[in-house]
Amino acid sequence: MGCGTSVKTEYQGKKSEKAIKAAVLIQRWYRFYMARLEMRRRYTLNIFQSIEYAEEQAQLQLSNFFTFMMDHYAQMNEHHTDPDLIFDIVNSSKEGQKKLKAYETIEVPDSYDGPKLSFPLSVSDTNTLLHAFKQEKYKLFMFQQLHARYVLQLFHEIKKFLKQMPNIVHLTTSYSKQITICGDLHGKLDDLLLIFYKNGLPSPENTYLFNGDFVDRGKNSIEILIILFAFLLVYPNNLHLNRGNHEDPIMNLRYGFTKEVMQKYKIHAKSILHLLEDIYSRLPLATIIDGKVLILHGGIADTTDLDFLTSIERSKYKSALKHPRSDSERSNLIQKGGLQAEFSNSAILEIHYMDSSNRLPDMAPELTVTEQKEWKQLVDILWSDPRNQNGCSPNSFRGGGCYFGPDITKKLLDQYDLKMLIRSHECKQEGYEIGHNGRVITIFSASNYYDEGSNRGAYLKLCPDLIPRFVQYQVSKSTRKLTLHQRMSAVEDSALRALQEQFFAHRSDLIEAFREYDPDGTGRICISEWASAMEAVLHLDLPWRTLRSRLVQLAPDGSVEYLSCFEHLQIEKTIKEVQPSLVETLYRYKADLEIIFNIIDKDHSGLISIDEFRQTWKLFTSHLHISIDDATIDDLAHSIDSNRDGSIDFNEFLEAFRVVHKFERKDCNKR
Repeated sequence: MGCGTSVKTEYQGKKSEKAIKAAVLIQRWYRFYMARLEMRRRYTLNIFQSIEYAEEQAQLQLSNFFTFMMDHYAQMNEHHTDPDLIFDIVNSSKEGQKKLKAYETIEVPDSYDGPKLSFPLSVSDTNTLLHAFKQEKYKLFMFQQLHARYVLQLFHEIKKFLKQMPNIVHLTTSYSKQITICGDLHGKLDDLLLIFYKNGLPSPENTYLFNGDFVDRGKNSIEILIILFAFLLVYPNNLHLNRGNHEDPIMNLRYGFTKEVMQKYKIHAKSILHLLEDIYSRLPLATIIDGKVLILHGGIADTTDLDFLTSIERSKYKSALKHPRSDSERSNLIQKGGLQAEFSNSAILEIHYMDSSNRLPDMAPELTVTEQKEWKQLVDILWSDPRNQNGCSPNSFRGGGCYFGPDITKKLLDQYDLKMLIRSHECKQEGYEIGHNGRVITIFSASNYYDEGSNRGAYLKLCPDLIPRFVQYQVSKSTRKLTLHQRMSAVEDSALRALQEQFFAHRSDLIEAFREYDPDGTGRICISEWASAMEAVLHLDLPWRTLRSRLVQLAPDGSVEYLSCFEHLQIEKTIKEVQPSLVETLYRYKADLEIIFNIIDKDHSGLISIDEFRQTWKLFTSHLHISIDDATIDDLAHSIDSNRDGSIDFNEFLEAFRVVHKFERKDCNKR
């Protein structure tokens, strides 16, 4: 019996040993699987973020054209007394401001069955708005908009309220015991509603601070503003707003908010947009809690001066993408030809204001030293990003603001006896990130920012102990039905498609860079050469070697068949017989052209007149330094008017751009 027991014990021991080995193998496999999944998550976010920042640089370039249009439209349109082509969208006028005060004349029809407001607002009004928007979000139809009369009146009240606010607001946790800080929402109403559901509505016991970027990208930016502004009027001591870099009329043109307002409010859209310019410029720039925690949207620079920020006349800065210039000074410069020289000699937007020594270059003559300093301070706090390396340098990725290191953070916090800096401005995989030895926190509240499942959202709560407590969430729709691997694959595929579109947009430049490494025309180069060429052209700072297997094919000898990176994406032809070189142009400039078209299309009919087309293209070709005479532009306008009805749709507008692009290439070849 003893022998049998010994054999049984030995057998059980071997069985247990096998089980342990199997468990170890499973654990290793799981860790390897999760590590690879995490790597894919990180480079997917990196792709989205790099493309986003590249688009922001493009937007800065486009705003140069908008400024150019504003400065030259009156000069080129001498026979027209109402030059509202671009002014109505991106530049306030005194006449427009007078019209804004006439919201009392707007009648609310009896047939209107949407939410109704009574002023001064009460808690019941905020509940009415929330109920209406919650109900509508479950429907397939467009939101039941708040009537324009109520929107304009609400925005007028907010403008008056914000006028009395300081540049830097000081809050305390002594009364409400906690303050909830939310980051970017970007028009994602579901996230705001989820935050209120999880954390409670604003009240004297529940204070909120929303740290900028309420609008753009998402579909419900106007609803978010309406809700936040309504709560701000009802609880002025318990809901607070900081300005973000997207609280800017020029940014709104590219990233969707202007288009959203034009679609939803049509005849009253211009009044709403004009009013929002003033509201943007009156939003506080920063908040300090208990004298120890600084909250602002972007970041800081080595020159950030909080004392100086308190004295800035912030209402001058309706857009941070161009320095302020009064109408009279603008007119004088136009008459003297000064603006023509300023823009003719500039290949980049004024936002690129720092040289390698991080100093401001010479500005237009009407800017004083104080104005230059004010503008730089504003841009830095709205656009800057932290990095791990010490020092302060121009933010080359975004094109505005700076990168600031741990030493810059320590210097500013020590100077003002602060404990930490809380900022937003950057999408983070988990909704938040802690850096600079725990002294910088990034909080981002828009979940699924780039695509469904791309990231979580988060908010943080500060109690009197000033220890941040994070709450994460993710608005789930179709992702709930997918496995973790399926969700990751879907987001990754979306990121790679976006990256491949960048390849088409820069196809000629990429092929030229590849062929420098392939003088014999074999169609193959080594992996390191391929990675170098990709980065040299696209400037996206991506792990190209890691991405190589998803983007390009390898030859049997291990070299890269570089032309294969253009084979993944099929382009739908919007116009017959689109040439490859023109497809590249379309991908590179389509977003900019659509913005310009939507500005011209004042009634949002999808059509513009030939006269509007003619005036705009005179400016556009002048801005690009393309030599085309007026007769050629007129011939071009009539040739693309396929229906011969005196109007041009967006496809025809793009076709005109392609023709102009041919002129540009021919002109370059001559030079």
